Amino acid sequence: MAKTVRFHEHGGPDVLRLEDVEVGEPGPGEVLIRVDAIGLNRAEVLFRSGNYIETAKQFPARLGAEAAGVVEAIGTHVAGLRGGQPVSVVPAFSMNDYGVYAERAIVPATALLHRPDGLDPVAGAAVWMPYLTAYGALVEVGGMRAGDTVVLTAASSSVGLAAIQIANRVGAIPVATTRTPAKRDALLRAGAAEVISTDEEDVVDRVRELTGGRGAEFVFDAVAGPGVVDLAKVVAPGGTLFVYGALSGEPTPYPGFELGMPALNMRTYTLFEVTTDPERLRRAEAFVSSGLRTGAFRPAVDRTFTLDEIVEAHRYMESGAQVGKIVVTVDH
Repeated sequence: MAKTVRFHEHGGPDVLRLEDVEVGEPGPGEVLIRVDAIGLNRAEVLFRSGNYIETAKQFPARLGAEAAGVVEAIGTHVAGLRGGQPVSVVPAFSMNDYGVYAERAIVPATALLHRPDGLDPVAGAAVWMPYLTAYGALVEVGGMRAGDTVVLTAASSSVGLAAIQIANRVGAIPVATTRTPAKRDALLRAGAAEVISTDEEDVVDRVRELTGGRGAEFVFDAVAGPGVVDLAKVVAPGGTLFVYGALSGEPTPYPGFELGMPALNMRTYTLFEVTTDPERLRRAEAFVSSGLRTGAFRPAVDRTFTLDEIVEAHRYMESGAQVGKIVVTVDH
């Protein structure tokens, strides 16, 4: 038995329950891990509340797709892993099939990455989702290069902070947006070249000013909704507007016709484009591991909670007060 977070109905943080659940043995292609730390993601808040891109198929439902731990048992048809090996779980599966909010969890072997030496469980649970998300869109798909400008919404999120570091590493120029000035200094310390406070400044005017009227080669947007119209206005000809989240909760228009059909690429993106493609995942792991070795990448952890505090952890995530990753630790 293992203490496992489940929910029996959609709703707010209070629907989460910590229950004793039989773990079982890993099947073909699966691995049982002892979970030491769990990385929280906005997707879990949306899945719990019934507002994600997929909904729970049955109750009780599990949560969680990112964690760090140690291999305890290995199913058949699994190569390259051994008992006692430190690993990280990356989001590469549906939460209808697996969940890592638990003391021990079974996960597909394809969702496991070796945890680099010197990376403790908290950092190991905080690093992969943010960096794989930002790398996959901006470098793997977008081909971001030195001299490119990238505008980042929700820049104080773990993905936004990772995108700042990735842009700096390839020589691009990260322009962070944030609603109020409260997080401006933190974003500048994190490496943003410029910070735009959307409550006080006009995004379109500021980006055009910063780029000499050219516009940004990339916009990396976690908010979606009506705001994409203004974001599309700042995309340079032939540039790309990536929409990787929907924090606004509002319908998202396609702005191309309203803006006179500019040379605009607009596409949705999820990190599953990387984590479910072995070759892309291999390149992404090499890129992130290199950045960790050199110190160019530093996982940003805002606050930790214990597994018993999972309800409070979800409340904190919904508050939007964090700068970086929220991690839940698991005592054994």
